[in-house]
Amino acid sequence: MVARSDPTTERQRLDKWLWHARVVKARTSAAELVESGHVRINGTREKSPGHAIKIGDVITIALDRTVRVLKVTAFNERRGDAASARVLYEELCEAKRN
Repeated sequence: MVARSDPTTERQRLDKWLWHARVVKARTSAAELVESGHVRINGTREKSPGHAIKIGDVITIALDRTVRVLKVTAFNERRGDAASARVLYEELCEAKRN
């Protein structure tokens, strides 16, 4: 599986990217996470699962008692294994427990 990464034109739905990056187990879970206000894009809370993200966006995710900060580095057309998911983002800071 090859990650796409043309930063000038590439965009992907937020919920789809969260699922492809294996932040959550199901795309519906990704949509619920976004709708409940637990996701920020470049510091701004986003409640629309269909919001288009681009390469370079910084996504902050509050999961249970953990906060993750990820920089989008690529997109995939399909959800792959953990190794292919790992190339989709750069972890900007270690997960923090609240």
